[in-house]
Amino acid sequence: MSHDDLSQHPQYPALPDAFSAGANRYVPPSNDLGDVDDRFVFDFRAYDDLADGQRWSTWLSVEPLSRGPEPLPDWVVTSQGAIDTELGVLKTGKEADVHLVERADPLDAAGGVVMAAKRYRSPEHRSFHRSAAYTEGRSMKRSRDERAIKRKSTFGRQVAAGEWAVSEWGALVRLWNLGLPVPYPVQIDGTEILMEWITVVDEDGAVATAPRLAQVRPSRELLAAYFEQLTDALATMVQSGIVHGDLSAYNILAAGERLVIIDLPQIVDLVGNLNGMDFLQRDCANICGWFRSRGLEADEHALFAELMAHAF
Repeated sequence: MSHDDLSQHPQYPALPDAFSAGANRYVPPSNDLGDVDDRFVFDFRAYDDLADGQRWSTWLSVEPLSRGPEPLPDWVVTSQGAIDTELGVLKTGKEADVHLVERADPLDAAGGVVMAAKRYRSPEHRSFHRSAAYTEGRSMKRSRDERAIKRKSTFGRQVAAGEWAVSEWGALVRLWNLGLPVPYPVQIDGTEILMEWITVVDEDGAVATAPRLAQVRPSRELLAAYFEQLTDALATMVQSGIVHGDLSAYNILAAGERLVIIDLPQIVDLVGNLNGMDFLQRDCANICGWFRSRGLEADEHALFAELMAHAF
């Protein structure tokens, strides 16, 4: 049956003149999108290949609960086309290293951001100092993992690295939601935590990593303000049953006139951990000792008593 015969047959609708009965069927002109559903129309943007030290953003590849708490700060980059670029090592430690990573969409470079990437070592991860005391009262989902950690096997070290990363991630999210001065937690992916890079502007106008409290020599007025900030932060923590467990001038950043608490994988439950009170007393002693060495009257016993009044 020919094309003309089909068009005259009552069972078939009229066909366009451009219709071909051969191998190629009728295709509308490329500029004719009138019948296309808008849900299937998108702008195509080409991206260059990745260079060494780069990867595609992992923001959308992690589970929603592995992303930072809402509302997201406006500097968080969520573009699927964003690229993570390694900028170098910021700090090395026994359990983890901190790197600087820039996340930016090549087609929106002005919206990029530099973050701190804390990466726990695995399987070379070494057990956290006095980890048994810190993990008192914690439970693991799988008994197999717990046994592997106790045996200190290769698998156990891998599990330990992940557990400490998860612990710090949970602490950052929890303390951020309490309004405490901690870096904003962007996301966790395995043993890597991406978080806010705490910075200061130096005398030359350049952006630099905020120094540790132990490295600064604040004025007496600023020293007193720092101590008040820490007292308020510790009071909020104990009200929620949380103890830092390893607080000192070396894991507090001095970002201008504000302090930011870091290094949180070992936080303990004030009541659930049998060593909770001891850790809190030690935190008070470490902090007050440093402030006294800078000329500020600070009594760890008075601070501990004040915190206990907030806790119960």
